[in-house]
Amino acid sequence: MGSLSVDLTGQVALVTGATSGIGAEVARAFAASGARVFVNYPGPSCYDDAAAVVAGIEETGGSASCVEADVSREDQVDAMFAQIAQREERLDILVNNAGIAHSAPIEALTVEHFQRVMDVHLLGTFLCTRKALPLFYAQNSGRIINTASQLAYIGAPGFAHYTAAKGAILSFTRSLALEIGDREVTANCVAPGATMTPMLADVPDEVISAIRGSIPAGRLAEVDDIVGAYLFLASDAAAHFRGQCLSPNGGDAFL
Repeated sequence: MGSLSVDLTGQVALVTGATSGIGAEVARAFAASGARVFVNYPGPSCYDDAAAVVAGIEETGGSASCVEADVSREDQVDAMFAQIAQREERLDILVNNAGIAHSAPIEALTVEHFQRVMDVHLLGTFLCTRKALPLFYAQNSGRIINTASQLAYIGAPGFAHYTAAKGAILSFTRSLALEIGDREVTANCVAPGATMTPMLADVPDEVISAIRGSIPAGRLAEVDDIVGAYLFLASDAAAHFRGQCLSPNGGDAFL
């Protein structure tokens, strides 16, 4: 989790897409910092992974619970937030991190693949944010942290739908920050560079090597390289960050 230490004692956090990779490590880091964390997973096939994250948090003295929802489904998002409201009196941090990846050249992209990527990334971010805002307004405090990507700035062949979704999340976050600017509720993004997570499991070695070669730091990020940005944006130290994007990417893109 790196060396960054923040105090989230008494706060309640929801991390979507938290069964593995960045989401799982953010959930662990928040719990280690004192937050009670809801670990979101998209459906029954991912329950065991979510339960393992929760068990790991509890073994180290943290507090966490699993909560199911496909974030692209309005009814499931509504049910997830109803569960959270039933278990806790508040919500302090929302991390919109759920995402999927799929590669294809534009001429080979199906409408179904394009729409599914947009739905999970962008529609999911919107639906969860829309449900969280009334809770944040009522307590006049809250942190919204959206996961974008450095690829939103530089593009990537074969990932037009993914980069479009991430670019839309950046724009959504900026407009959201303008809407809520006079409240003690912040909205910001983290745009990780290429990171060694299960999302890259099916990427051929030669592609990974090419990505690595393009990064000034000479390596892909480990998840620990990314988590500090989320911890910072969740902390009191980030109170004056509004509509910003932090991009731990090893120099792959200068934002």
